[in-house]
Amino acid sequence: MATSNDIKKGLCIEFSNDIFKVIEFMHVKPGKGPAFVRTKMKSVTNGKVLDNTFSAGHKIDEVKVITRKFQYLYDDENGFHFMNNEDFSQLYLNKEMIENSNLMKAGEEVTIILKEADETPLSAELPQSVYLEVIEADPGVKGNTATNALKNAIVETGARVMVPLFIEAGDKIKVSTEDGSYLERVKE
Repeated sequence: MATSNDIKKGLCIEFSNDIFKVIEFMHVKPGKGPAFVRTKMKSVTNGKVLDNTFSAGHKIDEVKVITRKFQYLYDDENGFHFMNNEDFSQLYLNKEMIENSNLMKAGEEVTIILKEADETPLSAELPQSVYLEVIEADPGVKGNTATNALKNAIVETGARVMVPLFIEAGDKIKVSTEDGSYLERVKE
């Protein structure tokens, strides 16, 4: 069993009947009183972010996790189907386990976090950005180019992305999977 002194970025712990991944931490030793560790943790099952403070030496339950690359195959009404690229076994994940799943296209490689003890899938992480083709874009309004004006566009996965006025149907764009925002137009 680990203590709060062992907390580091990326550590997975069991807390409040859920599994959390530490995304930020800071060891604090005030001039008066005991030391403590301030953390920001993200639930690997539902994506909620939680701020928590652990006193120095507090016992924590560390969860051993492994990450594997899987290829996204297809989805159905309940969730997503993935294939392990090494042994070709298939895995199923519920829709709630993946953030911004509307940016995934068939063949995309994602990282799936599994609990090491029984290889239960906990969550999936998309790459930092994806390349998608615009299939439909609102027309640009003439004279609205003085500011950083944006318009709606629908990409090949069906997701709506706000893009600059010069983007047209057929263009390939780079989209951030973190917030679904437009990053750049891809030159062919």
